[in-house]
Amino acid sequence: MRYSKRRNNHDDRPMAEINVTPLVDVMLVLLIIFMVTAPMLQMGIDVNLPRVKAKSIDVAEEKLVLTINGAKEIFLNKSRTPLPELGTKLEHIFASRIEREVYMRADRNVPYGFVVEVMAEVRKAGVDKLGMITEPPEELR
Repeated sequence: MRYSKRRNNHDDRPMAEINVTPLVDVMLVLLIIFMVTAPMLQMGIDVNLPRVKAKSIDVAEEKLVLTINGAKEIFLNKSRTPLPELGTKLEHIFASRIEREVYMRADRNVPYGFVVEVMAEVRKAGVDKLGMITEPPEELR
């Protein structure tokens, strides 16, 4: 007996069907894993922090204005201060302050050299910012 091998017509063409069942199984497993682990990634660690009683920091500190009048007198806000004591007074004031800034205003008749001396004392005291207060220019009518 002779057996003849018959060829099917559809054996020669490429397989057009893809078995998606294993793909769906893998995707579902990955989806479940991500759904379980995602909330764990966003959660923080609970820590019970210690509570202490401390003096609150006064955010609205009074601005320190240094004024030099026409008679070369120096005032810190409203208290008169001689030039040799200015540095130590400023150091004591800024020991308890957060911002180290001073606003300075001087009479226009005060010599420039004296204003520079005062500015040098202010810088020696550790002031970070020194602002100058001026008047706006007069409008011509």
